[in-house]
Amino acid sequence: MSIELFLHFLFCCYYFQSNCDLCFCVWSSYDKDIWTEIAKHLDGKSLVMLATANKWFQRVVMHDHIWKHVCLRDLDVKDPGPVGFKWNELYTSAFDGSHSFMFRQKEKHIDWMRIGSFGFDSPLALLTGKLFVPLKIPQEENAEEMLKSTGSIVLKNVKTGVWIADLQLVRCPVCDLNTCDGTMQILDARHMELFLSEGFLNGNWEYEVIGTQDIAKNANGASGAIFDIKHLNDVSTSKIFNHNLWMGKAKDWQPKSVFTKHAVAVNTNLQENNEGLQVKYHVMKAGNDGEVVSIRVSQQLV
Repeated sequence: MSIELFLHFLFCCYYFQSNCDLCFCVWSSYDKDIWTEIAKHLDGKSLVMLATANKWFQRVVMHDHIWKHVCLRDLDVKDPGPVGFKWNELYTSAFDGSHSFMFRQKEKHIDWMRIGSFGFDSPLALLTGKLFVPLKIPQEENAEEMLKSTGSIVLKNVKTGVWIADLQLVRCPVCDLNTCDGTMQILDARHMELFLSEGFLNGNWEYEVIGTQDIAKNANGASGAIFDIKHLNDVSTSKIFNHNLWMGKAKDWQPKSVFTKHAVAVNTNLQENNEGLQVKYHVMKAGNDGEVVSIRVSQQLV
């Protein structure tokens, strides 16, 4: 039986229950544990439909541990520990089609796609616009010096837990032409709780540029990546550097992306004789001295 037919059956039961005391007694005798296990195999939309069948199902299906299981399953991440919101709220903010440009700069936005989810176990991130190995962890304190010496930036005080990554296509910030097709892509990563946080919703938290990197003429591609430094040398992270596994072939101009348990990367091949790229690194903090809750790596043709 398909999930649609199954849920239709439940609505029929609800109808008869509402008109028959005997049906209510039979329905109430169903084993809660069995329905809890069934609920764990449904997606968010089906869970909401099931919860509307009657008050008994609402109490069972809307329990936080069910939504936690479903959310972590669909994000394909491990348990991050305590969170600041209910899991059904986190599920909705992750899968309702929301992205950061819906809240800000709608007029600049062109298109987007979901990349996937990854995790920060440590508060240290490595940001880079070049995907060559071996990556060197910068030792300098100044971000511009880091970029100049290694092409990467170490970012401190990152909020640990589950992060969600999207690829955004936006209009060039130096151009206000509506006819512009857009020459700027953004690797846009955020902590799972960002879209529910008051500081983000009321606009008090803003992005700031922490570093700018110029890439010379005839760049092969527009690349950007974010790593949890603790897992930089993990076997799973090495997938990022195996370009043949995920980057497009020559003359494939479609953006490509990849994510692992603790890293995410994007790349778009560029045509020959381009004038080079300018890469900017943006961060959003939860207040002036708060943790980093969102990271953007933007690549703009110059």
